[in-house]
Amino acid sequence: MSFDVAPHVAYVFILVFSRIGTMVMLMPALGEVSVSARVRLTFAVVLSVLMLPLVENAYAPMSSNMGGVSWAIISEIFVGLFVGGAARLIMSALQVAGTVIAFQTGLAFAQNVDPTQGVQSALFGSFLSILSVTMIFATDLHFLLIGAIRDSYVLFKPGEVLPLGDFVEMAVATVGGAFQLGVQIAAPFLVFGLIFYLALGILAKLMPQVQIFFVAMPANILLGFALFAVLMGALVTWFLTFFEQTMGRFLA
Repeated sequence: MSFDVAPHVAYVFILVFSRIGTMVMLMPALGEVSVSARVRLTFAVVLSVLMLPLVENAYAPMSSNMGGVSWAIISEIFVGLFVGGAARLIMSALQVAGTVIAFQTGLAFAQNVDPTQGVQSALFGSFLSILSVTMIFATDLHFLLIGAIRDSYVLFKPGEVLPLGDFVEMAVATVGGAFQLGVQIAAPFLVFGLIFYLALGILAKLMPQVQIFFVAMPANILLGFALFAVLMGALVTWFLTFFEQTMGRFLA
């Protein structure tokens, strides 16, 4: 049994897969390192097949020279890198927050492999990343990622000149927003650390015969975990709100 595929359809599928496959491999929740590469590849292929009839007419006929074909593929990959990379940058807010929280609670040297990033990070950062990815699926925000893939064909139409200036502006805004969010998430722990160590300094002056810092570390960790447990819901809510607002920029 054989299948005859028109050259134009095969050409368009390659372009669609170049864009969507790149996005899927980078986007949070959909393209995590902990997810098998085979699963991500299968999802990208299926999504490309489903998207093909919707965007087929947006592509110009196949160029007669190899240079034109290569440039079309590179352009699609670049759009995928931008949209997927911008979405991935959102997760960096949790790494910033987790690192600051770990320093303030005395757990800076407690590192483990973050399954969502594939790199070593502070325990709090890894936990926040896993929890946030779970909540993205639980609150149906992953549909925003699929919507961003769909609407990328409206914002960045195939064959048009890539808006590099807009790319840079949006990337800078995303990085700045992620860093700002990371500091905001960690702000209660910065205040906690300031008050805690100020109190230790006062106690050390009032009772110099007592080994204050001998009991400070367990107390710091215990109070840090207690504060994290109290604020955990609010911290994740802040992140999900930022995630929704940022991904909303990619919806037409």
